[in-house]
Amino acid sequence: MKTIFLFLFLFLSSTPSITEIRKLYTTATDSEINAKEFAAKLNEVGKEDSKTLVAYKGASLAIISKLEKKISDKSKKFKEGSSLIEYAVANEPNSIEIRMIRLSVQENVPKIVNYRGNKKEDKKFLLDHFKEQSGALKTYIGDFITQSKSFTATEKLLVK
Repeated sequence: MKTIFLFLFLFLSSTPSITEIRKLYTTATDSEINAKEFAAKLNEVGKEDSKTLVAYKGASLAIISKLEKKISDKSKKFKEGSSLIEYAVANEPNSIEIRMIRLSVQENVPKIVNYRGNKKEDKKFLLDHFKEQSGALKTYIGDFITQSKSFTATEKLLVK
């Protein structure tokens, strides 16, 4: 019996797969249920984990902050999330996926939040490094670019 509980604990508390997280991220803003599921999958991620997962956790907190009732709670949760994203960028500045995460958050927050200062930089980084990518990551980044508000129609054509 103890073995079953240990297995369940290890299984439920394990680090989520990047494939699973990418899939959840694309629908996290569609509903409150999706947002909470995305955040729950990343709840146990800490700064010692993959910096890409840390950036996704930051994005999940930014998304969840919209669900908070009090302005102070919204602000606190968003600041925590944006701090994690910036931590991930600082530790892996050449990660195209982390840059994409930051850009996706920055292009979707209200101007009043004052977290929009890296949009041009990250957009340029994505365009400059897109062709170097391969496989699932290239498809994922390409899908982001084609739906993003930050890219022109001409730029979107470059990733098809």
